[in-house]
Amino acid sequence: MSLNLKGKLVRILQVESGVSRAGNAWKKQDFVIETDDQYPKTVCFTLFNDKVTLLAGINPGEPLEVSFDVESREFNGKFYHNLNAWKISKASQGGVPDNFPPPLTVNDMPPEPMDDQPGDLPF
Repeated sequence: MSLNLKGKLVRILQVESGVSRAGNAWKKQDFVIETDDQYPKTVCFTLFNDKVTLLAGINPGEPLEVSFDVESREFNGKFYHNLNAWKISKASQGGVPDNFPPPLTVNDMPPEPMDDQPGDLPF
């Protein structure tokens, strides 16, 4: 299952690393975004291994769109959930350009009618 969520980057946590039981090196990094809904939500995502580089050049406060997968696992009778990000792209705020609508110019106004031309109005 793949989902998308838009929001602004609030916090980037430190990179964690280690070695698995199989002897493979791993690293992960969590980051938090806040949605711009009526009631904003904070959501923590996780990046694993080579995906950690996706946050390069992105600073807190910037609007993002995160593509992620949801994963759950059981441990000692409890379920734990991960939101694994696999794509991060910078998003425009509100989806509307800053210059929308464009300002009116003199060329946008229709010409005035000439008085010597008869019109179709009776007055």
